[in-house]
Amino acid sequence: MTPLLALLGAALCSLTMSAEVVPQAGFDLQGISGKWYLIGFATNAQWFVTRKATMKMGIAMLKPTAEGDLDLSYASLNSDGSCWRKNNVAKKTDVPGKFTYVCQRWGSVNDMLVVDVKYDEYALIYTTKTNTGKTTTVTKLYGRGEEVNADVMEKFRQRSLEAGILAENIVFLPRNAECPAA
Repeated sequence: MTPLLALLGAALCSLTMSAEVVPQAGFDLQGISGKWYLIGFATNAQWFVTRKATMKMGIAMLKPTAEGDLDLSYASLNSDGSCWRKNNVAKKTDVPGKFTYVCQRWGSVNDMLVVDVKYDEYALIYTTKTNTGKTTTVTKLYGRGEEVNADVMEKFRQRSLEAGILAENIVFLPRNAECPAA
């Protein structure tokens, strides 16, 4: 019994080690700059589970700062014609492609990693959000256009599953009109 438990423990440790999430090698801050469409969203967070059916595509604008941080702005048109907007400055870390920020609206501390990016096509973002001692994981798929190919969508789905997100909480967002400029 003891050898079996030791083997099981070693297997679990190796799974944990192989599940470590790291940013894409050779991350280029200037390459990520510009307009991105939020195409896919995945998390097991309760707020998302109750709202995912009503969520639609939005627009993210990413702008590098002179200090190497990343200005993040996001806007999504609501069904009543109003716009939901969010802005943050993600501070660079010692690891290229990894940023941290505090969400002003919810107070969560967010570690954001650009785990896979083809700068003219798509970006996969992995974020851990910690608030009042509780941590949740969010994965997002952004595209330079409103669509990405099926291989990229599958890559996002697999990354989300590997992050422990349930299949029913991986959503590809329907198209949406853009918010007018603020």
